[in-house]
Amino acid sequence: MTTDADDDFYKRADAHIHIANEQIEKVGRGKVSASMMYATARFNSWISACKAESGDDLVEGKEKIIEYFVEQYREMLTENLDEYVRNFDKYMSR
Repeated sequence: MTTDADDDFYKRADAHIHIANEQIEKVGRGKVSASMMYATARFNSWISACKAESGDDLVEGKEKIIEYFVEQYREMLTENLDEYVRNFDKYMSR
């Protein structure tokens, strides 16, 4: 479980997943996944830019920003893959 999740954390995540599932009906899972990752990267770039005082400030913090988001993604992906491993038959029953 994500440690700093607020009460609506999973509701927001589920809303994004719902949109992705609707899009899968029109295009493949890979395309939807790529679009979601791009949107997340774009949004997190904007979040990071909002905290910067200038473009130079953003350049200065770029590597730390990348490290932070990559580590967060790694932790969340690991957590979710572990859950799918534990529940594979239940989640993937066809």
